[in-house]
Amino acid sequence: MDEPQELDVLLDPARRAVERGDYGRALADLKALAEAHGASSPFGGRLRLLMATALMGQGRSAEAAGVCRSLRACRDATLRAQARDLEEVLDAPALERPREWSMTLPSLAEMESLEGNSRPLVRRRRPKPPAPPAPPTGPTSPPWGLALLVGLVLVLTLVLGGCVQLETSLRFPAPGRLQFSQSSLSATGRRLPWQQQLAVALESTPLRQRQDHGLQTLRSPVLPAPEALELLGRSVATAAQLAGLELPPPQLQLEERNWLLGVRQHFSVGLDLRAVPALPGLDLHLNLEPVGPRALRLAEPLPARALPGRTLAWTLQPGALNRLELRCWRWSRLGLGSLAIGTLLALTLLLQRLRLRAGFGLPELPA
Repeated sequence: MDEPQELDVLLDPARRAVERGDYGRALADLKALAEAHGASSPFGGRLRLLMATALMGQGRSAEAAGVCRSLRACRDATLRAQARDLEEVLDAPALERPREWSMTLPSLAEMESLEGNSRPLVRRRRPKPPAPPAPPTGPTSPPWGLALLVGLVLVLTLVLGGCVQLETSLRFPAPGRLQFSQSSLSATGRRLPWQQQLAVALESTPLRQRQDHGLQTLRSPVLPAPEALELLGRSVATAAQLAGLELPPPQLQLEERNWLLGVRQHFSVGLDLRAVPALPGLDLHLNLEPVGPRALRLAEPLPARALPGRTLAWTLQPGALNRLELRCWRWSRLGLGSLAIGTLLALTLLLQRLRLRAGFGLPELPA
């Protein structure tokens, strides 16, 4: 279960200190909080990610990597993935800059020695070569090669600049009710223009938004299932439109049938991502909870895997048609209680009838 949102207010002074470059003050505040909150809790995970950012700002990459490794025990899958990606960046070997890429100025001593040994050079003027003949005039051909090169660079800039890790979590709190959240983490660790435009486009919706450097989180309240699915489809369509992709509307359908004892649910997802290129650094995930592995009926082209806490994780494949189907029961406490009471009453009547047939008669009060 997620920790109360009120704990996140404790991180605001440290975030403001990191934004203005006061990493020492941020680390002092975060170390005091880290002693009271372990790395396994979601709040402790967010706290230590912010601590790793402050350590990176001071140039202490080794300590920042150690903080990221401590988050392997965090219960939040999103925070574990963020810590793992940041640890890979910190542990990556530094690339040596070729010497010919930089210009080295000589020292003052070398300059003086050059001036002392220099001799005036006598330059002879050479006759200028004759001017080349003027090119023949004619129709000017359009620079198709240059236009193609510029267009390719622009497309790569727009596409690679939007490489993010996008994770959507869909929760079934009760029959007929849904809640979803979306988190996007940029590959650069900084806020992307796409994330800023998405936040502005969804301001009029009931989604609660939060931005922490390169991590953007959108969370909806618990809504009726049709409203939640409509809001989820709108957010997906808006994100694709801002990324410059023309995607068919996502197929999201939830069918429920009440049998008094419980509700039979049939949930299906269809996402046509054939227009999305398969780029390195682009990860798309869908988490469903609480859902057991027995509820899974279909997951293609990539299989879904079960995570602790009755969570089903499904990775989406860019450039393909992704489909998922679930069938499960949501038992009703009121229905099961009514069934238990009815069973006990029937058993009582049966025992009373057997007693009468045995000749014991009806129970009497003592004289």
